[in-house]
Amino acid sequence: MTTALIIGDLQRGITGGYPFARAVLPPLTELLPRARAAGALVVFVRFAVRGNGADLPPGNAMFRTFYEAGDAFHEGSAGTEIDLPVAEEDVVVLKRRASAFAGTDLDLVLRSGGVDTLAIAGVATSAMVAATCYDAADRGYRVKVLRDGCADGDPAMHDFFMDKVFPSRGFEVVSCAGWSLG
Repeated sequence: MTTALIIGDLQRGITGGYPFARAVLPPLTELLPRARAAGALVVFVRFAVRGNGADLPPGNAMFRTFYEAGDAFHEGSAGTEIDLPVAEEDVVVLKRRASAFAGTDLDLVLRSGGVDTLAIAGVATSAMVAATCYDAADRGYRVKVLRDGCADGDPAMHDFFMDKVFPSRGFEVVSCAGWSLG
């Protein structure tokens, strides 16, 4: 195995509260069995904050908003459960920042599995997806982004990243149906 499918922030509190996030569930649901059958490591990354707020960056209004949303983002709540089918062989990583790598054991899991290529999907394109792509590239991974496996609250922002930013950084942008392990 040299490829991992990283799916971030597709959890009930987000898909239930942000309609744009629901649009990526069907193409990813169709992709998951194919990715597993091809031997890709499937990694789900979910976002949560501690109920006591101990992990909130001081003065950060965005993280304060997540904290104040309550069960949608509080660790251990139903809102942080993955909203896609998780198989026993999949890996689930808890994160507390935008990037799937920031403060997590994701890099350890990937390197232990001999992974060198990542296909990244999730929400939002301009947040989790972008942060994870940059972090992955900095760590030496080959990066592909699944266009219809990602979404953003601002469709123009999504298109800007997919059409301009990601290709300019050397990230391959492909559809879920067009993605292969190569």
